[in-house]
Amino acid sequence: MAYRTQKPDRGISRRMVLRGAGVAMSLPWLESLPVFADTTLRAGTAAAAGAAPYPKRFAVLFMGTGVNENYWSAEGAGEAMKLSKTLAVLEPIKKKVNVINGLFDKPTTGLGIHPGQTGGLLSGAKITKGAIIHGGITVDQMIANHVGDQTPLASMVLACDEPMTGYHETNFSMSYSSHISWQTSDSPVPVELYPALAFDNLFENRGSLRNMSILDRVRERAQALTTQISSGDKAKLDEYLTSVREVETRVDKMRRSMAQAEDKAKTSNKPLFTMPRPANGLPEDLRDHTRLMCDIIAMAFQTDRTRVASLITARDLSALYYPFLDVKEGHHSASHNNLSDGYERIARFHLSQMAYLAQKLDSMPEGDGTVLDHSLVMWMSNMWDGRKHDNGRLPIVTAGGLGGTLETGRVLDYLNAGDDNRKVCSLYMSIMEKFGIRTQEFGDASSKLKEI
Repeated sequence: MAYRTQKPDRGISRRMVLRGAGVAMSLPWLESLPVFADTTLRAGTAAAAGAAPYPKRFAVLFMGTGVNENYWSAEGAGEAMKLSKTLAVLEPIKKKVNVINGLFDKPTTGLGIHPGQTGGLLSGAKITKGAIIHGGITVDQMIANHVGDQTPLASMVLACDEPMTGYHETNFSMSYSSHISWQTSDSPVPVELYPALAFDNLFENRGSLRNMSILDRVRERAQALTTQISSGDKAKLDEYLTSVREVETRVDKMRRSMAQAEDKAKTSNKPLFTMPRPANGLPEDLRDHTRLMCDIIAMAFQTDRTRVASLITARDLSALYYPFLDVKEGHHSASHNNLSDGYERIARFHLSQMAYLAQKLDSMPEGDGTVLDHSLVMWMSNMWDGRKHDNGRLPIVTAGGLGGTLETGRVLDYLNAGDDNRKVCSLYMSIMEKFGIRTQEFGDASSKLKEI
């Protein structure tokens, strides 16, 4: 399973749920209705409870093997912030962004290239070589453990790039390169690769009606709801249902491809995961894949299905190809020439997925702000550049203000602050504290990051 779920009776949903045959559709916050605690619209009525309406959310997006450092820079603040070529995709939301420079994860330095630089990225744990994997619980799962019992899904762990098996030449397991989210020291959270399955889990879409539109199955209840809400909320509901329909239409196309791949795997007596892309049913065009996964995360945050998500758009040692970027080499090969224009386009493409998700969340009104204002979306890579495999500093960008607890529109540079003051785990401690998690240490850090 790529989702850590809680028992339904433990969930405290802040959203109304429309239930139909084999489906549960959580709705965005509607101002004209009271706050709901695990409320399901069945007969047109609902009970109120006193829960806080606007929860904090956390998402992390990852691209392996670094960036083109010649085009990764920013200066200034707010509207005056000047962004380099790669970071320019953040221009529409730069007031809500922080560009963080100079942090590093010391426990993953000096361990050799690739898996050793990735396995402890979100935990600060020192990983081990050999057959028995050992890492540490990651910051996203720390947050999921703290807030996950308040939502149907504790977290969503997604990927657009297939995991690898076996061992690297450095004798580290390829599991370290393939997973960024770990629920225990010896257990990475399996990733969900297929958008159709991620969509189904989001809406509890199960059984023989899976191929039937979820909107058709909740139509009557949605119509009943419109008699109870304001005109403004009607417009919000209509916009939400339209977005679900648009995503569902794209998902259905991929669902058919997945079914065909499963049938082909059965007839050829091959495991599905051994088949190359797109024969395995994964989208051939990475642009379609990444955007759908971002849309699913956005809907999950908007409807409070989960408050924690991770997405690998390209794993470490990725073999993804980018014909739409006019790059002939695969991702990993291209990273060895990371100063090329082609690799800059690759890095810009992946950062643009974070920008897309952030803008999507920023388009979702919630109280006096937006869903992005109550969230933190973090983008990062496991190294600074691929030609030298340098992870002495990490490219990191965040978007969102976590309900006003994080100042945004800044460029924060810790490169010359001294190693004790530039630990990425200190950043994680700061983030966790904003979720109410107070710990004396995390990874190699024993204090929060200044200015966060």
